[in-house]
Amino acid sequence: MRILSIESSADETSISIVDIVGEFPTATYSVIGNGLRSQIELHNQYGGIFPMMAKREHAKAVVPLLEVALQEAELLIPAPTEISTEAEAAIVTILEREPELAETLMGWFQKHQLPEIDMIAVTSGPGLEPALWVGVSFAKALAHVLGCPVIPVNHMEGHILASLYDVEVDDALAPVQFPALALLVSGGHTELILMKNWGQYEKIGQTRDDAVGEAFDKVARLMGLPYPGGPEIGKRAAIARAANLPHYGDKVLPRPMIHSDDFDFSYAGLKTAVRNLVGDKTLSEDEKNALSRDFEDAAIESLYTKTAKAIDHFGIATLIIGGGVSANSFLRQTFTEKLLASHPHIEVYLPHRHLSTDNSVMIALAGHAQLATARSAGAIAYIRADGNRSL
Repeated sequence: MRILSIESSADETSISIVDIVGEFPTATYSVIGNGLRSQIELHNQYGGIFPMMAKREHAKAVVPLLEVALQEAELLIPAPTEISTEAEAAIVTILEREPELAETLMGWFQKHQLPEIDMIAVTSGPGLEPALWVGVSFAKALAHVLGCPVIPVNHMEGHILASLYDVEVDDALAPVQFPALALLVSGGHTELILMKNWGQYEKIGQTRDDAVGEAFDKVARLMGLPYPGGPEIGKRAAIARAANLPHYGDKVLPRPMIHSDDFDFSYAGLKTAVRNLVGDKTLSEDEKNALSRDFEDAAIESLYTKTAKAIDHFGIATLIIGGGVSANSFLRQTFTEKLLASHPHIEVYLPHRHLSTDNSVMIALAGHAQLATARSAGAIAYIRADGNRSL
């Protein structure tokens, strides 16, 4: 089958076309078209994502990205599609929140033939609800004309499957030994998910305040570093380690909740400790580097300690790490060297870096994973955006 997938949960707009052979989880996945547009430069002035600006940019990007993905997949045919009055009215209704998008989509149909698509997968949550609605509404409007089902996808399940997708070897998901544990780390999430089988998710730990990626961004802002803060802190932390710089202010930053009797995390206290250290000071480059290293050490140690504790408690055979923070080099080194040294039986899976941040390839994978459930439920269910949707 052929899936068209749409991601618009935050500040990345992405559309992919994926050919699939076989059934989940042993299918092969070939990405034949992929369009991506980032909004990072636009949001940099705010030090974080501005939701209504994100919504506007998604609405501007989805039709051009559809064309990019179809052209790359060799499915873009310059021949007009006749749209019935009923279908046109339905598109206007579905996209009533985005009238300009409805007009753009109708104009696109007037110039292009309908592509051969079997299913649309779209992120329905979690994420920024205004941004999510753009993708959900666009998927429903497109599906109405194409006559195909729409599968609502959980963004976090997409991150889990992206970490298992080996695009360089055989375009398939890695075989997983259960029970498995997923550590999901991003700007909005820090979670430990227990998996006893495919599609069976139990949240056993989460942040009680800031997510780890959010903490990276906020600490970077305190130090006067640009958004997004994670890559900048990671780069400076590596410089500090190579130079063996002393702790900033001769202080060791706290590791909140690291010894608690649960699997939860906390990053607000660590962020506050950095704020108290920095105050109104203007930091030198060495001081920024040293404090970046100190913060990164504390943040990753918290993740590692709680994850190792959960591995021992639940007898975990496979660890899956996903989300934007999984691209952090020090995190990757810690979990592939330190964890494997102490738990040699564990299989550890991390995403390829280009699949660590939000992308539509992972939405296609998760859509295919949900296909059997969607079929048994009667194909298209009621689909809505849910910014707080959980696994």
